[in-house]
Formats: sequence, structure tokens, C-alpha cells
Amino acid sequence: MAGHSKWKQIKRKKAVADSKRASSWTKAIREITVAARAGGGDPGGNPRLRTAIDAARAVNMPNENIERAVKKGTGELEGAALEEIVYEGYGPGGAAILIEATTDNPNRTVAEVRHAFSRQGGNLGASNSVAWMFDRKGQIVIDASALDEDRALELALEAGAEDFSRDGDQYLVSTTPATFHAVQDALKAKGMPIESAELAQVPKSTVKIEGKAAEHMLKLMETLEELDDVSKVFSNFDIDVSQMAEVST
Repeated sequence: MAGHSKWKQIKRKKAVADSKRASSWTKAIREITVAARAGGGDPGGNPRLRTAIDAARAVNMPNENIERAVKKGTGELEGAALEEIVYEGYGPGGAAILIEATTDNPNRTVAEVRHAFSRQGGNLGASNSVAWMFDRKGQIVIDASALDEDRALELALEAGAEDFSRDGDQYLVSTTPATFHAVQDALKAKGMPIESAELAQVPKSTVKIEGKAAEHMLKLMETLEELDDVSKVFSNFDIDVSQMAEVST
């Protein structure tokens, strides 16, 4: 399984995802702001903004916070100058890591990211050192307990999905970036129980890691995601299910 979806599965089991509301809201506000700055304040005509607002609502952010973030992006309200930066590197065991960050202080952010890598035996790399190993895709996660796999596959294909797979108690629907929202809307219209939906960097191949390297890799992923300036972290690691259960407890 791709490292990104495996990491999401681990986070669910550890209840790490969005466990710190303040950090989640900070990340959501920054994404809304930069999305509105780049494509305007109308989510109907700005797919990135729509995705950002959906993510903010998923962590229970009040509408007034969302509206304020949009206005900061469009310039109606004053806000800090935010810069989007991608960091790349290798984690323990040689797994590639791609980090998307939004910051008002790049020097602070790169220092924090570099420190996280060094603590867990990883290395921060140069631009495009690992980016070529990933493809940008839409990823929609569906509760597999709600419907039969054959039926889920049929509905996903009818909605325009590019790929479909099962991962334990979840179905993973993949799309192109251009069809992401259309597929998501079609699945919602069919009553599919969507657990999450996002544009992600999906690895083209995976790297198997075991033992202490796997343990340090998961700690590195968690540390990076806890940084306020880090928006998303993607990797191409793969861990055996038995080991995953061991290191994720």
C-alpha cells in the first residue's frame, strides 16, 4: 500500500489526526487564506478554496473563522504574508518524504523541519530530490462497512473514478486533480459515506521498512505533521500489517 494512505490508517488507529484542534485550525486557516489569494474568494469558482473550506469544516471550524481567513486571502482584511514551500527528504530506511508547508517565516520553518529529520535519522534533501517519485491525485476515503465492495466499485466507476481499492475497513477512490470535485459530488449524491477527501501526492512505488527504521519513520511523520507551518506530509514507505500494529500502539 502507498505510504500516504498507510500513514492515514495509522493516524486513525492512534487518534493522532486532528488531535490538537488549535494546530488543525491554524493549518486550515492558512490554506484557506492562500487558496483565496491564489484563486479568489468564491469557492464555487475556486476548487482549491472549496477543498480548504471542506477541510476546515471537518475539524469543526466556525464559519466566522472561515470567512475571516477568506477575506485575509482576498485582501479585504489585513493578514501576514504567507509563502508556500515544498520540502523534500529521506526518512529512516530510505523512504521518500514530501512536505507541503505554508509559512510567514521560511527560516523558522526550514529549521524546524531539518531538526525533525535529524532527530529521527532522516535527511532533508534538495529541490526535486524526491518530488519526481509522486503523482498528484484526488483521494476519497469511504467507510467500507456501509456497502458491499462490488457495489462500491460500481458506484465509484460510474462517478468517474480513476482507480478503486480496499484497505481494511476503508475504500480508497482515486481521481485526477481535474475530476476530484466532480467525483466527490457524484459519490455524495449516491449516498456514499465519505470519511475524507483531499488532493494528495501519491507515491509511484513504495519502499519497505522494518524494525527500528519503521518506528523512527512513524515518529518523524508525526513530528512533521505537528509543526504549525506544515500543511501535509506524504511518503512512499510500506510497513507490514503486523509491524504497523506493533509500532502504532
